[in-house]
Amino acid sequence: MRHVQGNGITCWPETERPRERLLAKGPEALSDAQLLAILLRTGRRDSSAVQVAMEVLHRLGGLSGLAACGVDELCAVPGVGPAKAAQLKAALALGRRAVATPLSTGMRLSSSRDLFTHFHPLLRDVKHELFKVVLLDAKNTVLKELTVSEGSLTLSIVHPREVFAAAVRESAAAVIFLHNHPSGDPTPSPEDRQLTERLVAAGHVLGIRVLDHIILGEHRYVSFADEGWLTDAGAC
Repeated sequence: MRHVQGNGITCWPETERPRERLLAKGPEALSDAQLLAILLRTGRRDSSAVQVAMEVLHRLGGLSGLAACGVDELCAVPGVGPAKAAQLKAALALGRRAVATPLSTGMRLSSSRDLFTHFHPLLRDVKHELFKVVLLDAKNTVLKELTVSEGSLTLSIVHPREVFAAAVRESAAAVIFLHNHPSGDPTPSPEDRQLTERLVAAGHVLGIRVLDHIILGEHRYVSFADEGWLTDAGAC
């Protein structure tokens, strides 16, 4: 883009300013850096908002890197302080939520893909394991979803007591477990299988059915129920 004078976007012709360009031609006409510049609003003393945005993308490895990075990594880019980092992370979170299929109270689940469609946009950029439980009533409609545990990059520590305490409290008749693999490979580990066995056994004692355990990876998932691994407590 052509600069008239100075480094600020306000010095540019109106037709070249990101915000005005978006209003005139739509977001499709803007580059990733230009869209980011609208969120940043201002640059720094020696650089415009677009130049700062380009540096953000370069340092973090594009939009995917930006989505996965932490606030500290964003703030390390000159011109991006805590306030701007918060704006960017908020915008990314809203984008993920916008493309996620709603999982609302009273919704009836028809397949494991319903849960993948909801959770994959929300969890695909998370760098650590999140273990979630979806509580269902006797008709297999959703009561609530809860995060039970947040683990490290390699293992999420989950105890049956923590999982089923919420199920008992909400009078759930059944549960579905779900967690992500930050590596992108949803293949169940031996620990995943052992944990599922323990949870199925605990649910059997409490009279709460375990309908599935779904592991999310990069654009794919594994469902214990679809694979036929939940026929009994020892089948995992």
